[in-house]
Amino acid sequence: MCPNCEDFARTVVMLGQLSLYAETVGADLDFVDTVGPCLAASLPEPPPGLIPPADGPDYPGEGWTP
Repeated sequence: MCPNCEDFARTVVMLGQLSLYAETVGADLDFVDTVGPCLAASLPEPPPGLIPPADGPDYPGEGWTP
């Protein structure tokens, strides 16, 4: 597995575990609110082919003519 693939997979797993933790009784939601966005921001570029390209315009409003 390529290094970026491994980092991406590990970060996604941690986000999933954090999500499960957030649903437990007595979970520290301040911790979840702090760590969740940090983990999401640390996601590396996804491995090629994991996420299919979007069919829509690159930017909101692009490609639309009134």
